[in-house]
Formats: sequence, structure tokens, C-alpha cells
Amino acid sequence: MATRKTVLPFDAKVFFEKARGGVTRSKYLKTRVLFGQGSPADSVFYLLSGKVKITVFSEQGKGAVVGILAAGDFCGEGCLVGQSVRMASATTMVDCECVRIEKTAMIGMVHDDPAFSETFVTHLLARNARVEADLIDQLFNSSERRLARLLLILANFGKEGSPEPIIPPIRQETLAEMIGTTRSRVSFFMNKFRQLGFIEYNGHLEVHSSLLAVVLGDPQKSRH
Repeated sequence: MATRKTVLPFDAKVFFEKARGGVTRSKYLKTRVLFGQGSPADSVFYLLSGKVKITVFSEQGKGAVVGILAAGDFCGEGCLVGQSVRMASATTMVDCECVRIEKTAMIGMVHDDPAFSETFVTHLLARNARVEADLIDQLFNSSERRLARLLLILANFGKEGSPEPIIPPIRQETLAEMIGTTRSRVSFFMNKFRQLGFIEYNGHLEVHSSLLAVVLGDPQKSRH
């Protein structure tokens, strides 16, 4: 009876240090554009540290933030399924360290390294689940719950590893774009969350796990 081959855990830093050809590891300052919408789709980025926002622009130049990525996420993977140009822009929100992987190198890694392949497939499945959850959230939840869920996601609650309760500065207009409401509503709910002890913000934003009470439907039940 055949035994399943053991796949060792994926260590990104070690893996990319050993990689040869088609891989560039770089540090990017805050507000640096990794790639722009409409530019050639010829590579995939892997985020080692920091946060990156994904923005889509209309023909009139109006932009909307459609996602925020953190360490361990890939972006630009559309080039692997035939996209010739980028469908969105990726910009750093804080200082970041990223690995740029050329398309041909990325295909080779997926084929040749089981740990890397498993990591990439897990990312794609998580991204798909997130899109489905976002759609359900938009259709059935109030803007207050959508905002609470977004803040928890930005702080990495529910992901593997330790939560990051302090998240990079993010404009209320950006939060409003991401949950489909107005800035004034976001401001109202942010003040409410702060009064209830669910968040703190004074130059930085700190999210407490008690904010889960809003997502679960009882904002009065839990206090920090």
C-alpha cells in the first residue's frame, strides 16, 4: 500500500533565500505601488511583512479599495490564469517586504515544490472563501456589522498566528468604500465602538476581541 509523502511546513524566508532565477526580494516604503492597474501582468508578489491594499479604478479615475493583504498573502496571481494586464493596483499601506516572482518561476515552484504548492493553494481557497463571505456580508448584514467584521479582519482575528490588535492607520473613507456605506456612517459607528470599549484610536487604531460581539449580533453583551 502506497504511503503519502510527508510535506514539510513552508518557511517563506528560507524558501526564497534558496530560490534561484526569477525571484527578487525587496523592501518597499509606505505608499509604494507594487503594480498598477493596466500594467503588464507578468509576476506574482508574496508579502513577507506589512500590509498592501488592492484598489480598482473606474474609467473616470474613481478608485475603490477592494482588499487589504497581510504577511503570507499572494497578490497578482491573475497572471497565472491568462490575464495579460493587471485588473487592479497594489499599494503598500506601511513599510513592507515583498518577493516578486516572475510568472515562469512561479509556475515552476508550484509544480516542483509540494510545500510551496500547498501554501499557494491554501491561499487561493482562503481568498475564495473570503470573497463568498464578503458577498454574504454585503447582502445580509448591516453596515455596522460589516464595519466590525472588516476591522477584525484587518487585525487578523481568526487567522493562524497571533492577532495584531493595532493596525496601520486607515482612512474612514477607505473603510466606507470597502463596506459600501458613507464616511459619516463609519465615523458614527467608530465612535460607538470606542464608547463601548471595543476599539481605541488616538493616532493609531487598536481593535479588541470584544468587537466580535457586534459581528455575533449582541454589541451590548461584551465589553473590553
